[in-house]
Amino acid sequence: MSTLPFIPESAPFTPEQRAWLNGFLNGMFSRLPAASPTTNPAPAARQLAPLTILFGSQTGTAEALAKRAAKEAGKRGFAPTVLDMAQTNATKLAAEKNILLITSTYGEGEPPDNAKALHAALKANGVPPLSNIYFSVCALGDRNYNQFCRCGQDFDGFLEKLGAKRAAPRVDCDVEYEEPFNQWLDGVLKALGSEAPVTVSPEAPASKIEIPATKSKSGKGFSKQNPFPAPVLTVRRLSSADSQKDVNHVEFSLEGSNLEYEPGDVLGVWPQNCPELVSAVLAALHCDGEEAVATPAGELPLRAALHKHYDLGKPSPDLVATFATAGVLANGSSETPVSDEKWLDVLDVLQAHPNRALPPNEFVRLLRNLQPRLYSIASSPIVHPDQVHLTVGAVRYEAQERRRKGVCSTFLAERALAAGQVGVYLCHNRVFKLPADGARPIIMVGPGAGIAPFRAFLHERRAAGAIGRNWLFFGDQRAAHDFLYRDELEPMLSDGFLHRLDTAFSRDQTNKIYVQDRMRENSRQLFRWLEQGAYFYVCGDASRMAKDVNTTLLEIIQKEGGFDLEASYAYLEQLKMEKRYARDVY
Repeated sequence: MSTLPFIPESAPFTPEQRAWLNGFLNGMFSRLPAASPTTNPAPAARQLAPLTILFGSQTGTAEALAKRAAKEAGKRGFAPTVLDMAQTNATKLAAEKNILLITSTYGEGEPPDNAKALHAALKANGVPPLSNIYFSVCALGDRNYNQFCRCGQDFDGFLEKLGAKRAAPRVDCDVEYEEPFNQWLDGVLKALGSEAPVTVSPEAPASKIEIPATKSKSGKGFSKQNPFPAPVLTVRRLSSADSQKDVNHVEFSLEGSNLEYEPGDVLGVWPQNCPELVSAVLAALHCDGEEAVATPAGELPLRAALHKHYDLGKPSPDLVATFATAGVLANGSSETPVSDEKWLDVLDVLQAHPNRALPPNEFVRLLRNLQPRLYSIASSPIVHPDQVHLTVGAVRYEAQERRRKGVCSTFLAERALAAGQVGVYLCHNRVFKLPADGARPIIMVGPGAGIAPFRAFLHERRAAGAIGRNWLFFGDQRAAHDFLYRDELEPMLSDGFLHRLDTAFSRDQTNKIYVQDRMRENSRQLFRWLEQGAYFYVCGDASRMAKDVNTTLLEIIQKEGGFDLEASYAYLEQLKMEKRYARDVY
């Protein structure tokens, strides 16, 4: 009598991986005919239900959730296939049966770069009907942005309009997505099929098997939920004291973390709220800060809870609604319903309702949890082993007669060194990467703090001995005060490693000049580089700069290539398909 295979304990797998593989192999081998001819035939195996899981992702969150969904679906009788949205189109979708679509929203309501082509295709006229499809959408977003979850909402509407049937309602996830994502996944898998265990059928479509990821070699598994306490090595101002900006170079030690990254990746940083803002909130609450409250980390004094665990920025709708019942505002006028946009932070709401008292525990239940901020990495691990560097512009501004501060940017600028350690984790950007062929030329457009990943690119290319040409467009306000990393870039230009450095300092002359103007001035050579296989990168502001650069690049392709507008768009899309046009914009 044959025995079922098993994975021995000596095999190089974690207990979780071993258990998963044993279950998979047992299921697969259980369909084989028995050795004895007298054995009763096994009942016919039920075919696994096909399930396509599409993801639109810029920093990797949606991709990671898609893979998690595939693992869970595989346990519930599905044959899941995970696809980058760039790998499919409207015609291919028409052949699918069950679709889960997980996507983030980027910039001001835009699709992630890998979802742009499919988004445009489904929005266009003449798309084949999708009436044979059952689908559901998980939209990821951040309520601090006006276009919250816009991309997922768009896809949900496109699929419905094309005749696809909604298997479960769309879920719109804020930055705390774990619980709504899990509820959505459970609901949609129940709606699409049985949870009963199944036997793999020989005719069943092959599932793309995802073995559970091995934990880091250190065994600590640092992540967003379990950040590494990184010692802060340096906070050094890059802009001059006379600059209107405060841009800082920040260095962390990763020694002992086993965290590994590549240029183009992103660092998540857990901030702490400004002590002055915390004190102002406590004063508005008429609290001394010693009151005990429940937090995600257990019971803490209210001051500590507000300092490290709760978001004092954009107030939650629940907080606004609760205070809207107060009846009278600070100016003595009657309360009327107001838009959330009126309140820039939690303190605005409290100060507008000075007579509204809330117990501390009830108050914190109305707050969002403090969330990490993501920053483009500005270092090469080859050049700076066991370190990670950032380039961070501190956000400070006046609004409604009060001085405001960016939560994480001013934490890093003002208090990170004193804090000693900061919780960090890595996000791998699978799109924004250097070409594997070091002989390929690269063109980088990174004004202001957008230069961060290009510092990493240049350091990496030099250390790796890449022979490809390097061209950087950099811009800011004034050369004398805002030329970030000038002490590194000019020597690279002098020794020929940096082949071209075109700068645009907008306020050094009467007419403002920007990086897109420098691109136009060099349009012929820029297009020649593209024709020679150059990769084109953009990093920085999504709302204006990145859009202007994209428009300018399209104009250059049309002019220098002699194309009409349609052919120019096709050229640009081909660059994206070849991963030769990548953006890291925010």
